[in-house]
Amino acid sequence: MSDLKDELAGLRIEREPESTRSYRWVGWVFTLLILGVAGYYGYRYLTRERPLEVQAATVTERAAGTQAAVLNAAGYVVARRRATVSSKITGKVIEVNVEEGKAVQEGQILARLDDSTSKAALALANAQLESAKQSQKENQVRLDQARLTFGRTQQLVKDGVLTRADLDNSKADVDSLVARIAMAEEQVKVAGRQVELQQTDLDNTIIRAPFTGIAISKDAQPGEMVSPVSAGGGFTRTGICTVVDMRSLEVEVDVNESYIGRVKPGQDVTSILNAYPDWQIPSHVITVIPTADRQKATVLVRIAFKQLDSKILPDMGVKVTFLREDNDKSAAIATAQPTVLVPKAAVKTDGDQSYVFVVKGDVAERRAVKVGGADGDRLEVLGGLRAGERVVMTPPPALADGKKIVIQ
Repeated sequence: MSDLKDELAGLRIEREPESTRSYRWVGWVFTLLILGVAGYYGYRYLTRERPLEVQAATVTERAAGTQAAVLNAAGYVVARRRATVSSKITGKVIEVNVEEGKAVQEGQILARLDDSTSKAALALANAQLESAKQSQKENQVRLDQARLTFGRTQQLVKDGVLTRADLDNSKADVDSLVARIAMAEEQVKVAGRQVELQQTDLDNTIIRAPFTGIAISKDAQPGEMVSPVSAGGGFTRTGICTVVDMRSLEVEVDVNESYIGRVKPGQDVTSILNAYPDWQIPSHVITVIPTADRQKATVLVRIAFKQLDSKILPDMGVKVTFLREDNDKSAAIATAQPTVLVPKAAVKTDGDQSYVFVVKGDVAERRAVKVGGADGDRLEVLGGLRAGERVVMTPPPALADGKKIVIQ
């Protein structure tokens, strides 16, 4: 019997005290409460409104009296008169009178070549000329004598002393000497032309400036050989120096053929040198070259500076802005007042309504605007914006009024 009681006692379930069970339930409730709060705030965090990343630009203002731009392009400063000065003959340089950056005048002697051979040839030609002249004088004396003999012969033939044959021989001598004198005169002329030729060769040993300008390079030194043609890989130079007429500086730009219709001869242009980005140089279009580059799909445009300056140098990079021609009265009035400008990429249209998104702190505000003409890659704003405000560039489709944004 005692064994049965012990076995039943082993099957008895020991119950916890009431206090211990109540504390356990409180722990479970507190844990569930924490999990619920964490889940709620986690859900709020995951489903929160995230700000859109956008790019912004500042609204600018065009000063009063400034024309609007219709096209921008880039090119280089070039000189219409630029020459690499060389010699007409092949020779050895014995003197160079030019340095880089030195001003030269038209006709100024830039260099001299060895002229010893040319001088000797000229002296020989002068001697041949004098010889031809002396020969002409000798023939003239013989002609005078032959004419006297012909006159006596005529008288003797009349007197019957000499025959007709003697008269014919005397006349032949006169005609022969006349012909010799004529030939001698031509020989004198030929000798004179030879002197002129040798004098030209001598003059060609002196190299002069073809026009007034600035020497930008010195290509030969005394002792070197120069030639008007290339020596085929030898040591012969083909030029003495390069001279640029600084009064002929202008700008050449390549304009995309899709926009060439916006460019006209005489059109006002603003040129800005890359070396002086804050210096706006008034210019105008000289002409549009009437041909296109099929590989680059561009058309060459020549632009003249309205006033030259010593800071403008050949081969400088330059950016140009072609200005709009304001011919009508309303455009002239608008030009006379400051004009607000906004990038084209910031303006969107909805039917006939144009609008932009203005940056207001960390949100975007949709605002209707009234736009006018184009000014390069910007639009004129006639109402709705002020200079200095910031607008969203290329607004994404998800952007709406009041949407939170972050500027990249």
